[in-house]
Amino acid sequence: MESAAEHAPTETKKVSGLTPQSKNVNILIKIVSTGEPKEIPNKFGGEPKRVAEAVVGDETGTVILSLWQDQIGSVQANDVLYIENGYVSLVQGHIRLNVGKYGKMTKSDKEIPEVNSEVNVSAAEHEQERRSFGPRPGGYRSGGYGSGERRGGYRRRY
Repeated sequence: MESAAEHAPTETKKVSGLTPQSKNVNILIKIVSTGEPKEIPNKFGGEPKRVAEAVVGDETGTVILSLWQDQIGSVQANDVLYIENGYVSLVQGHIRLNVGKYGKMTKSDKEIPEVNSEVNVSAAEHEQERRSFGPRPGGYRSGGYGSGERRGGYRRRY
């Protein structure tokens, strides 16, 4: 039988504790400011997506929150938000907090009286992991079809 602890929400983080590896982030933040929306081309050729950046924070520091599509305009300066199951991504090596399709962003009645703007988590540059598209298991083989080389235990003859 499963215990209640297994279904307990992940511990609420503070902004200063966010790292490039942060996932399943539950965090209470206050909006400091919101930027103008920009259009981002859809990499699959569909309609472009809209994104705006908001500076958000708590008593430990600030971070940039990416607001997508319908999230834009739904929040304003001084709103306090609770983000459930958010995640951190790197944009040009800098931390961005995201809600994502599996996350949830709700307005909160809790207070964050003061935001620490001295510590900007998004200002630090982080090494971005490169995706590797190197050799597949078994490596590459030279030559191509019709080269007469052995492939798969038989010899091709054309």
